[in-house]
Amino acid sequence: MVKFWWQRNRVHYDQRAKEIAPDEIFIDSSNLPNFDTSQFEGRLEKAIPRRSIFILISFFLLIIFVFIFRIANLQIIEGNDYFTMSENNRLRNSLIFAKRGVIYDRQETKLAWNIENSESNSFDLRKYISLDGFAHLLGYLKYPQKDKAGFYYTEVFTGKEGGVEEFYNKDLSGKNGSMITEVDALGNPQSENIMIPAQDGENIVLSIDADIQHKMYEEIKDLAEKVGFDGGAGVIMDVNTGEILVITSYPEYSLQVLTDGSDTLTINKYLTDKKNPFLNRVIDGLYTPGSTVKPYMAYGALGENIIDPLTNIYSSGSISIPNPYDPDKPTIFRDWKAHGYVDMRKAVAVSSDVYFYEIGGGFEKQKGLGIVNIDKYMKMFGFGEVIVSPFFAGPAGIVPTPEWKKVNFAGDDWRVGNTYHTSIGQYGFQVAPMQMVRAVSVLANGGKLIEPTILLNGKSPSVKDLNLDLNYLKIVKEGMRDGVIKDYGVARGLNSGDYSVAAKTGTAELGVYKQFVNSWVTGFFPYENPKYAFVVIMEKGPVANTTGATFVMRQVLDFIALNEPKYFQ
Repeated sequence: MVKFWWQRNRVHYDQRAKEIAPDEIFIDSSNLPNFDTSQFEGRLEKAIPRRSIFILISFFLLIIFVFIFRIANLQIIEGNDYFTMSENNRLRNSLIFAKRGVIYDRQETKLAWNIENSESNSFDLRKYISLDGFAHLLGYLKYPQKDKAGFYYTEVFTGKEGGVEEFYNKDLSGKNGSMITEVDALGNPQSENIMIPAQDGENIVLSIDADIQHKMYEEIKDLAEKVGFDGGAGVIMDVNTGEILVITSYPEYSLQVLTDGSDTLTINKYLTDKKNPFLNRVIDGLYTPGSTVKPYMAYGALGENIIDPLTNIYSSGSISIPNPYDPDKPTIFRDWKAHGYVDMRKAVAVSSDVYFYEIGGGFEKQKGLGIVNIDKYMKMFGFGEVIVSPFFAGPAGIVPTPEWKKVNFAGDDWRVGNTYHTSIGQYGFQVAPMQMVRAVSVLANGGKLIEPTILLNGKSPSVKDLNLDLNYLKIVKEGMRDGVIKDYGVARGLNSGDYSVAAKTGTAELGVYKQFVNSWVTGFFPYENPKYAFVVIMEKGPVANTTGATFVMRQVLDFIALNEPKYFQ
């Protein structure tokens, strides 16, 4: 039996009040009392210590105090915060993705648009035109991304590869909104309320004609695969507004594959392809221009009064420069063939190297422009300069000069032979097709250097009037026209009774053994009232091949004449 400490003291006091017999103290086996041990009789009593009672009471008081403090903290101090949290547990905040703007061509053909998804995705998927030839123009798209918990850590669409999707991403994206959804204890939606409505992206209308662009790409692709060119590119530009009608580059990647991102096998093939399908050859490709620079050389010679346009220069097939160190070993600069006597118009039409050697670097009695003036006029027409318009701002390219040679060939002085080769677009000369089409536009529109645009009816183009002599331009253009309509013309493959074109071709030799060539054709149409300039380049094909860029452009022009004759009017 348990007794408390105050009961224990009272027992001790009572015992002290009476006498205790010895037999009551000593108990042995003979005098054991008859206790009922099952009823706890005969057990010694031990009182609970004060210290234990105090600890127990303190423990219970502490627990009570903690509960009181916690309740006060939840209800008074942090009550509002927890109320808000509880509200959020039943009010879910979710994104409303803005619909991305649609991209159209000038004929209102959809190039990129949206399709609605299953409930698993909160945003529309992007779909692209199924025709080839638009990858570098449009670029692909990266969707908003979720983490493993299902939360979006990127909430926007991101355009890639420098195309329209990237450059005009802000306009196309719009602004996302948000929605509050009330749910019950089981997470079932009860009601929805849009807090911030989404603002859909703007639609964009490009100046591109999708049908002509696809045709250009297909012709470049077919010729490359048939003959063995590594790649190619084509561009057509309005010479008065700067609007781009066609801009395509081969090879390319699949817009849909890159945007969807699931076909890793195909994506890896793109990444390891030595022909570089991600290179936009129109803007970022740099190529030796070859004879396509001769019209600008001709204008420079007229502008500096180097030669009368009617003066004939005889091309026997080469010219020789004496070697001051060994008279028996002159340096020979060859023409691609012997042309006989040629004046400026015919020199452009037949692409005489000897004629341009002499007006470029001088020969015997014929004075030359010299490398300083060559650099001056090439820069005037936009070569060796970065295009200001950001969408088209590729590399500047190279117009070879003595300063350039000092940097790249230390200790090697500039020689007249370097000037000769620069005069026909060789040596270190490098241009982009986009630069070339602007230069052709200057010839066609009467001397205005126009910044290109990809938008239809966009803001007024940036125009720089070069104040060129229209009579000199007329002579150059007549030479380009003769190159098409004369039997001796190098661009006669573009001669047609259905349309009128002026053109200049170029073949640039490549490789240590000159076993490869770049094939160019440049020009404008219609000849009488120029509206469009064009450039096609076929990249790194076998030197023995005779079919090149002119063939591609002829197929495209025939297609336009048959299906879109308005462009020739």
